[in-house]
Amino acid sequence: MIKGIYETHLNVTDLTRSHHFYENILGLSHAYGQPERGNSFYWIGGERHAMLGLWEKEPAQVQRQHFAFHVSLEDMEHAVDYLENKGITTRNFQDDDIGELYVFGWMPAVSVYFTDPDGHSLEFIAVLPDEAKPELGLVPWSEWERLHGRGSL
Repeated sequence: MIKGIYETHLNVTDLTRSHHFYENILGLSHAYGQPERGNSFYWIGGERHAMLGLWEKEPAQVQRQHFAFHVSLEDMEHAVDYLENKGITTRNFQDDDIGELYVFGWMPAVSVYFTDPDGHSLEFIAVLPDEAKPELGLVPWSEWERLHGRGSL
């Protein structure tokens, strides 16, 4: 019955600042907003596919949350450069500063993490075309590629 998640909402402390981040920096398409009610909505993956709602609240009402944006594997190859060229600090799942992204063997998928202006944990994630290998746990992406007979990134 359930086909996916259609929308998610975040509380933010400054709607204008968050609007700039999600529309101008991340490139989401603005769908609708009611500034008088302190909200703004953005299409994810194209119009009517999925939606992110932002609600301006007092700082005490803003609790750090997490969600991931699905990206193509091709886009993931450039995701770190894309984000860092926009002034966004990135990190891998381990936050270990090895300069490499990790693959979650159980999925398998590769991801990069960053935060929005309110400290919400955001992620770009790309599912890999390979068979899952949960026994590998977390694997540096370059190692995963070598294990699958592909060249380095």
